[in-house]
Amino acid sequence: MGVMKTPGVYIVEKNAFPNSVVEVATAVPAFIGFTQKAINGNKSLLNKPWRITSMAEFRRYYGEAPEPEFEIAEKPADSLEDAAIVMGDKSYVISQSNTKYLLYYSMMLFFQNGGGPCYIVSVGNYTNDVEAAKLLAGIPTLLKEQEPTMLAIPEAILLAEDDCISVQQASLAHCGGVMRNRVAILDVWNGHLDRQDPSGDCIESFRSKLGINYLDFSSAYYPWLHTTIVQDSDLSFKNIANTDVLIGLLKEEVTASFTDLDGLTDDQLASPSNKLRVAKRDQMLTEVDSLATVAGDAQIVLLNKTLSSMSPLYMSILLDIKGKLNLLPPSACMAGIYTMVDNARGVWKAPANVSLNAVVSPAVNISHDEQEDLNVTTQGKSINAIRTFIGEGTLVWGARTLDGNSLDWRYISVRRTMIMLEESIRLAAKAYVFEPNTANTWTTLNSMITNFLTGIWKRGGLAGSVPADAFSVSVGLGSTMTSEDILEGILRITVLVAVTRPAEFIEITFQQQMQKS
Repeated sequence: MGVMKTPGVYIVEKNAFPNSVVEVATAVPAFIGFTQKAINGNKSLLNKPWRITSMAEFRRYYGEAPEPEFEIAEKPADSLEDAAIVMGDKSYVISQSNTKYLLYYSMMLFFQNGGGPCYIVSVGNYTNDVEAAKLLAGIPTLLKEQEPTMLAIPEAILLAEDDCISVQQASLAHCGGVMRNRVAILDVWNGHLDRQDPSGDCIESFRSKLGINYLDFSSAYYPWLHTTIVQDSDLSFKNIANTDVLIGLLKEEVTASFTDLDGLTDDQLASPSNKLRVAKRDQMLTEVDSLATVAGDAQIVLLNKTLSSMSPLYMSILLDIKGKLNLLPPSACMAGIYTMVDNARGVWKAPANVSLNAVVSPAVNISHDEQEDLNVTTQGKSINAIRTFIGEGTLVWGARTLDGNSLDWRYISVRRTMIMLEESIRLAAKAYVFEPNTANTWTTLNSMITNFLTGIWKRGGLAGSVPADAFSVSVGLGSTMTSEDILEGILRITVLVAVTRPAEFIEITFQQQMQKS
């Protein structure tokens, strides 16, 4: 208070307690990709980060799912792809003919696995091709957003391999080089293929091309996932571009089902049973012909149900299409797992040994021996495996960063815990910028940080039987600062923490002993 000049009683209030450190949010991912639209009212959201909290909000601002179109074609003689359908002596493959987009389906997978608040950066709509330049342009838009703690770009795997790696390297540079308060969750290009696939080892290619910069700010997961995001009701014959080929195949199937009617005399065809079969054949052929002219949503739904019930071939085609659409990279799913584990246990709990929702199986089954090279390698680029176990389902079976040989940053939970501690303390310490660099300020900061770390220790985020074993805070002249530091306006605080690490390897020793009775 000011100098007292008038006689009287003056009340002086002093703060008895230091400011508190508020724990920052730890599970707020940012997704970059293509959407149907990007608009809020009359304002465009293109290339602008926008916070949402549910799939309903995503649909409100960014629209619905893409409308995929597939073509049925005879399988080339030199193709290694498995045939989708076989009719007589001909094999057919089904491939998507229009541009593929993944963000909408990835967001559904994110929310089904525990996702919550997140940021969306739409870099284009469904009339645009998926290009590396557009995805790269979405990354700098996140520079002014302090809340995101994760970055995922699922559609990067739709690019050519070198372009995909370029986008992932830019993600690493953004997370570990510029912001240093978020981690990148990466997908392995061609991660739906086995490592022994004739096209090459996708893991080896990923490791050799990614480089070595900022690996401790990222994690990668393999393989991709067979999901249940796209349902049967989402598909119909309208998703097949070359309807004429579909009609021809269905007619061939119908004809093959009634071959016993060929060659019968008129008298034989006039029998009641054969008349019914002829009528059924003609009706089925009529239904197939109507594929080319049917219009209206109600008629399309009705015809789709009719074809599904009468034609196994038609169901096989839709099942193959559904399987292709449901094959998704795991980054968005893992962002949801991070969120769920953080909310239930805390950021210091490794996001592993957790089952995945809306997932049927991993695209590649990985054995115990096959995971050895994924988890521990001389290059240190650990890839976290997603595996299926009998009676348990599909589990995340890895908790490492790409910097797997580092004793400091080997585990993703350690990196994310340190980010949370650093950001929480940094934001709380901003209140003391321009305060006198004296012992009173030092004591206040020490108490504030100590109280915060004690709370984290009590919740299990720091290792140690007592707080003194878990952390220490030092600040003061002769301890962390010199007289020159004070003259230059520098206040230095040293915080040492013992972050909990996951029990990745549990060894149980068995030994025989002498009989005692």
